[in-house]
Amino acid sequence: MSLPILYIKPGCPWCDEVVDFLKHRKIAVRTVVVSGNPSAMREMVDLSGQSKAPTMDWHGEVLADFGVDELVPFLKKRGIA
Repeated sequence: MSLPILYIKPGCPWCDEVVDFLKHRKIAVRTVVVSGNPSAMREMVDLSGQSKAPTMDWHGEVLADFGVDELVPFLKKRGIA
C-alpha cells in the first residue's frame, strides 16, 4: 500500500507542527510541497476543495486545513497514533 500524502507549505506553522508530530511518532507519509508547484497545488485543491495546508490524503480519506488537535482523532479512527 502506498504512503498517505501530506501536502504542506514551507513556513506554515501548522505544517511544521504536523510534520514534527508524525516524525516523532514514526508515522510515515509522503510529503508534497505545494508552494511554487502549480500541479501539486491543483492536485491538493482538486482533492480537498480548498487551498490551505496542511492537507492529508489518507488512502482516499481527506483531512484539510488542520493542526495536530484535529489530526489525533483522525488518526485514532484509523487505528494509528
